[in-house]
This record gives sequence, C-alpha cells and structure tokens, in this order.
Amino acid sequence: MVDLARELGNIDIYLLDQILRGRIPEGARVLDAGCGHGRNLVYLLRAGYEVSGVDASPEAVASVRRLASELAPDIPSSSFRVESVESMSFDDAVADVVISSAVLHFARYDAHFDAMLAEMWRVLAPGGLFFARLASSIGMADRMRPLGKGRFALPDGSERYLVDEARILGRTAALGGTLIDPLKTTVVSDQRCMTTWVMRKPD
Repeated sequence: MVDLARELGNIDIYLLDQILRGRIPEGARVLDAGCGHGRNLVYLLRAGYEVSGVDASPEAVASVRRLASELAPDIPSSSFRVESVESMSFDDAVADVVISSAVLHFARYDAHFDAMLAEMWRVLAPGGLFFARLASSIGMADRMRPLGKGRFALPDGSERYLVDEARILGRTAALGGTLIDPLKTTVVSDQRCMTTWVMRKPD
C-alpha cells in the first residue's frame, strides 16, 4: 500500500488539486515564495520537479535545503534562498508555477501586499500559473475588526492583512491575469476565512 503521508508530505490540499488536474505538468519549474519548512515541496521534490524557494527565515531555508538534499540531490542548495518575497534575487520569468501558501496575509499594509504580488508575478514565466492561499474577509466581513492599512483583527485572536473579492479581482485585472478557477473560500469554524486564488499569466 502506498504511504501517502510519506509521498505527499503535508501538502495543501488545494495545491494537490491543481497537480491532479494537470495544471502543474511534470518537470515544471516551481518556485515557492514563502516556502517555510517545505510542507508543499515534498511531493514536488520526489516527483522530479525543478523546485526553488525563498523564505525570510534562515532556519526554514536550512530545513528545506536538507529536505531537497534527501529527496532531490541534483537541485543545488542555492535554489533555496533567505530572502523576502518582495525582493527575490531570481531572474525574471524563472518559474512556470509560483506558489504563495499562507504568505500574503502577512503583508504589513497595502503597498507591501502589492510589492509581494508584483515580485511573484515578475518571476513567473508567460503562460505560468500563480497559486495562492491567503486569509480574506470573504464570507465573514462583519466579523473582522479593522485596524487600518488593510489589517484586521480576526475572531480567532490573530491579526492579518485581509483581502476581499473586489481587491483580488482588481489585482488580477491590473496584472493582466486570468482566473482559471473561481475564487474558493473556506470559512473555518466562524473564526477565519481562507481563499484560494489561481490565475494564469498571459503568454
């Protein structure tokens, strides 16, 4: 019997959905912007994707480098860099897929959010796929207490930068992107909302 936990790691189920639907083709160049300790990279490394990533935490990047050395030793350690998402050192159009999982809601204000998004768009190749999971106010706007600069206090006690549907659609249009899935939002125990945002960059 296949050990799915070993093969898939702790991959975001919505990212796995994109893989299963053939939107992240075998051998694609995948950049995880805000990779953390690599929860979304186990399967991709095992399956032979050309993986890279950034994170502001040196400990997280060291952990991902160890993971890559075990699962995909041909990938150089320099593919994983201690950098902020809004100022990556990768070349333009270096990735066929950019992953942003639980990252954008740590923006400090509107311009910071826009800078992170613009940088991820820069490194994405024409025709590439952008996948994001981020906190939003969709479905629970009346439960979010505004703190200013796009940040809100959530019922779960956390503070996050939150987007609404209009903000996501506005940024999609401004970038020239095309939604390839409708926005999908999960309301978690009436405490927070997580939205999946998937768009294609024009060729």
